[in-house]
Amino acid sequence: MEETAALPDGRSAVVRIAVADDSYVDRRDLDTVALEVRVDGETAAVLNTLLDPEQVSEARAMAREIVAGLESGELEPTGGALEPFALERR
Repeated sequence: MEETAALPDGRSAVVRIAVADDSYVDRRDLDTVALEVRVDGETAAVLNTLLDPEQVSEARAMAREIVAGLESGELEPTGGALEPFALERR
């Protein structure tokens, strides 16, 4: 899932929460859900989350919460600022 945020400084950020790609692991065996934030096309942060792949509504809620924080300026698009979301059990 992807959500887009308009940052207070005018840049655009894309928040993506999805099963991480790994060319060394068969697709059906992948179960790590990653949180990725790209700002103006450049990767700003990538973190593994505690979400399971079937937790779609939880991922959607997390993405929306992150977008709201980024747009308000309460969150920075950095790994350190986003880590609490990745470590949260939902």
